[in-house]
Parts: sequence; C-alpha cells; structure tokens
Amino acid sequence: MSALSYPFALILMLGILIFVHELGHFLVAKACGVRVLKFSLGFGPTIGFGRLRLSWRRGGTEYVVAWLPLGGFVKMLGETGDPDDDPEARAHPSETLGAKPVWQKLAIVFAGPAMNFVLPVAILVVSLGIGIERPMAVVGQVEAGSPAATAGIVAGDRVVAIDGKPVRWWDEVEERLRGEPGRTLRLTIEHQGVRREADLAVGERSGLDPFGSVTEVGWAGLGHSRLRAVVGVPALDSDAARAGLRSGDRVKTLDGKPVEDWTGFAAAYAAAKAGPVRLGVERGSEESPQTVELTLPARGTLAAAGIVPASVLVATVAPDSPAARAGLAPGDLILAVDGAPVGSFFSFAETVRASRGRALALSYARDGETHAVEVRPEKREVETPLGVPETQYLIGITADARPLPGATELYIERNPLRAVPRAVAMTWQMTGTLVEGVRRLATGQVSHKQLSGPIGIAVIAHNALELGWGAYLQILIVISLNLAVLNLLPIPVLDGGQAVLYAIEGVKRSPVSLRTREIVQQIGLTFLVLLMGLAFWNDLSRHWTSFVDWLRGVGS
Repeated sequence: MSALSYPFALILMLGILIFVHELGHFLVAKACGVRVLKFSLGFGPTIGFGRLRLSWRRGGTEYVVAWLPLGGFVKMLGETGDPDDDPEARAHPSETLGAKPVWQKLAIVFAGPAMNFVLPVAILVVSLGIGIERPMAVVGQVEAGSPAATAGIVAGDRVVAIDGKPVRWWDEVEERLRGEPGRTLRLTIEHQGVRREADLAVGERSGLDPFGSVTEVGWAGLGHSRLRAVVGVPALDSDAARAGLRSGDRVKTLDGKPVEDWTGFAAAYAAAKAGPVRLGVERGSEESPQTVELTLPARGTLAAAGIVPASVLVATVAPDSPAARAGLAPGDLILAVDGAPVGSFFSFAETVRASRGRALALSYARDGETHAVEVRPEKREVETPLGVPETQYLIGITADARPLPGATELYIERNPLRAVPRAVAMTWQMTGTLVEGVRRLATGQVSHKQLSGPIGIAVIAHNALELGWGAYLQILIVISLNLAVLNLLPIPVLDGGQAVLYAIEGVKRSPVSLRTREIVQQIGLTFLVLLMGLAFWNDLSRHWTSFVDWLRGVGS
C-alpha cells in the first residue's frame, strides 16, 4: 500500500464512527421535536474548492463536512448560551433543547453512544449472514507429558462436551480449561465417529489474562493449531543424527507420500514396521530450500529414533538481550524450562511473559550436546501485528514456530431471530472486556502507554486494512465500542457528563445555571485535552521514526 493508505484507513474509520454517533443524536433530537441547526462531520472550516463546498441546507438544518476528521457535532436550538439572547430560540421556544423534559434530553444524549453499540451488532449480524470462519473444537496438537496426553487425548479428537455441557468452538474449550485450574473435567471426545469419555486433570500454572496481567490459569497441553513437521535432533548418537537429519529440517515426504503435519509424520513413521524409511526433507530458507533425501531406520516412534518437535528452535538472538548474555545462539533447540519439557512455542512464550522477571532454568541442545543455563527475562515494549503496543517480559529470541491452521467451520446464521441475539451477546462480551480495561487503566493496573491517539489509530487501521476487510471491520467494532464506553464516562463535555447535568436538573427541578455549566465544561475540556495530549505523546514517542518515514514517502 502507498503512504496515503494511512490517512485513508484512518479517515474512513473515523468518518463511519463519527457519522453513526452524531446520527444517533440527530435522529432522536428530531424525533423529540428539537430543531437541529447544524450537523457537522468533522471540525473546522467546511471542505471547499472554489465555489464547490461540502455543505448544504435542508429542512432547516445545515449539513457540513469539515476539514478536521477527528470528531463531529450536532448543534441544537437553545443548546448553549442563554435562550433569551437567541432570536431564533425566542421565536421557536418549543423547539429548543431546554424546553424538553429531562427524559427526552437524556434520550438525545445517550443516543450517540447507543448508536456506537448498534453499529457492531449490525456488522456482526451481516457477518453471520455471510459466514464467520471459526475454529472448531478439534484438537490440533497435544504436548508431550501434559495432562491431556495422560488422559489419552490425541490430535484429531473433537471435544463434544465438557462436564455434560455441549461445546462447538475451540474458544469455548480454551475458556473452560484456562478458567478452571486444578479441577478434573469430564470431556466427551469423538474420534472418527466413535465417542468416549475422558477425565482431564487440568494443571495450574502462571499465565496471562486478556490484559497481559499475570494470573493463575489452567493448563492441559492442548492446542488448536497443528504442529508443522519440523524436526529437532538433540543428540548426535541418535538414529536421526546418524541418518543426516538436522534440527530445523522440514519433512515433506515419507516413503514418497506427502507429510501434512507432525501428527501425520508420527503416524506414518509408526506405521513403517519394517525396513528403512525414506524421508524427503527441506532445509535452509523456505524461498530457496535445499532438498535432501535421507534414510531412517524404523524404530516405531519418532522419540526412539531421536526426533522431537522443534517447538522452540532459536532463529535470532537480539544483541545485549538476556538470551545473548546467557550465551544462547541461533540454531539452539530449547528442550525444557524449569525442568518441564517444552511442548509448544505458545507454552514457552507464555511462561517467559508470565515470569515477572524471575530467572528461568533453560536446557537446550547444541551440536548434539545438552546444556543448561539461567535466563532472567526483561521487560520490553513490543508491538502486535496491528501496531498495538504491549509491555512484556522477553528474553530476546525469535523462533520459526509458525503453526498450521486447525480445523475451522463457517458459522452461518441467517435467521434474524437467532442472529440478532447472538450478535448482541458477542457485543456485550466485548463491551465487558473494554469496561474492565478502562477500570484497570484508571486504577493503574494497565499502563497509560496503552493509550493511542490519531497516529496510533491510523497505524492500527492501516495494518488491519492490509490484513483484509475482515480484520478492518473487527477493529472498527472495537473502536466503536471504545468510543461508546468513553462517551458514557461522567466527564463534562462528553455525553456521560451531559447526562449527569441533566439528571441533576431533573432532581432539583430547575435548570443548572449557565455559570455552573461553563465551569464544569471547562474542567471537562481541560481533562480531555490533557488525556489527548498524553495519547498524542504516546503516539509520537512510539511511532516517531515511522511517522517521519511516512512523511518522506508522501513527499517523494
């Protein structure tokens, strides 16, 4: 995408959100009989080129598209100032905002945030009608030595129910497992049409909640994504090493038949009861790989041949990082953390991030020998693929641990009697998460560096658009809910603050004085300016280099 894709993604997103928000105020004000003088999408002067201006008048309302796309407003008759000083308000007293009962004023105020809740529901209803691809409750991988492996669960098993409650999607399975550490759950499993029961003793360990805070979570060693058939060869005296296999080799064929994933590789190798097994492997870069044919004795299991999954094969080590100071190098195969085998890259990464900086005992294989070392993770600020900043404990390595996608299903719901409640439930769940995030931000449990201003939102919108319209709509939903929650806060200038003033007016049965309104508006505006200043500073400190590069791209 060109440099102009950043403002395009931002203006499109803000334009939709602001229009929907202000449309709510506008429609309810008109329904309550309040005269709307101006509907402005954006702030500042009206966009115009010569005589052509994006402004028109209809039904007594002036509609305007202004230059600064960071907000908008609906100006109503008698909304500000003293109505006695407004000739039009004196001429049409029944059409002023002040003449309306408190309940209508509150309805007008809450209509804006309400529309920002309605927008996600509408998007989700349409998405459900088209179809949303969701991960099925099918096991993609089982970590060696995990509670799931002990319970006899294998890749390809489909979880039908947990403690008798039916499940369909993987997020339902993961939520139950992570939310119930230390419990034994009864799983109903289906494999190739045959159902069975399995008692799963969920383990307990330190993990991360949705906000990145360390907490105790349940662990069973189950994953939805599938492991690629990338081998680790920790010992030089193994059959695999003698056959010429190296850690990082990608197995593509076994006896001439394609290998899809690690589970398929293990099953095909176990089925080769007699005679040597011919492996077709690729090594080196995936863009220009080197193809090698190797012969491996049949030993029944990959472990017996000296092969383990290359779950954490170090690709790079950052200079002056904890890993570099501990002596880790590219090509090292990490085998265990604190004595527990590394079953997946996700488990390893979560253990590091949840360490709170305590020293971790790592064992790793290099050149056929096993080494032990202590690494103390350090707190660093990183960005997610969408450009959202996160502060995490890291050791400074990258690993080629891209998984293969697990089983998915297109979730289609075209019956509005089912689609609308489902969309409302999904919106309600996301809103609850956002409210909790605001609470943690206000109490200092979440860093203020998480706040993003226009530059940060532009980066997030641009990155989402590069991933596709589906990701862009997901971010649109999240920011719409953020806008709704923010506007409901009891801060003067925002809708929530206006609602508080109207509620006080209803209790005291008389209007709040103009002087009082001016004072609280100034306080609210000052708070909002400081908040926006903090968000803008976060943007500059985080994206300054990228922002300068973008300006150069626009000018070139």
